[in-house]
Amino acid sequence: ARNGLVPDRWPSPGPSSIAAIGFGLTAYPIGVERGWITRAQARERTLTTLRFLHQLPTGEARTGVAGHRGFFYHFLDMETGLRVGEIELSTVDTALMHMGMLFAAGWFDGTDDAERELRALANDLVERAEWDWFQQGGDGIPMGWHPERGFIDRNWDGYNEGKLVALLALGSSRHPGSAGTWNAWCAPYPRF
Repeated sequence: ARNGLVPDRWPSPGPSSIAAIGFGLTAYPIGVERGWITRAQARERTLTTLRFLHQLPTGEARTGVAGHRGFFYHFLDMETGLRVGEIELSTVDTALMHMGMLFAAGWFDGTDDAERELRALANDLVERAEWDWFQQGGDGIPMGWHPERGFIDRNWDGYNEGKLVALLALGSSRHPGSAGTWNAWCAPYPRF
C-alpha cells in the first residue's frame, strides 16, 4: 500500500515484478466493478503506484536505478523500487506494465483532479519508452537489455506475447518503433 508495487510471488518474500504491477493496475478497476473495493480506493492505489514509479531514478547505471530510457527492470526491490541484481530491462514486462497503465488511464475517466493526474502519469510513463533506441536502428525489438552486457541477442517474433510489444512500439507518439516493426514480428509466418 505504501508504494503500489506488486510482488512477483506470495507468500514467500521476493521482488516486485513489473508485469505483476501491470496486472494489479487492471485488477483494481475490476475490483470496483465487482463491488470488492470502492472507486476511491482503487484510484488511490493506482495513483500511489504511478506516482512512485514516476519519481524513481532511471539511467544507464548498473545500480541505484529502476529503469532506463522509459523501460523498467524486470524485477524491482519491493521497498526501494530499484533494480534487483543483474536483471534485464525487459521489453515484454515493461509492455505488460504499460498495458495495465493504459487500462487504468482509460477506466479512470473522471474529470476530477485525481483522475486527470492518474491519466497524465500513466500516459507519460508509457510514452517515455524509447522504442527507437531499443531497436538499434533496425526493425526487430530485442527481448531485453543489460547495462553489463548490452542487448539480448534475440528479438520478438512469431505468435507470442511479443505482439503487444510491437503494438506498443508502433503506437508510441514520442519514440515509435520503425515502420518495419510489424513485419519483423511477423517474419516467421508463412507467406501466402
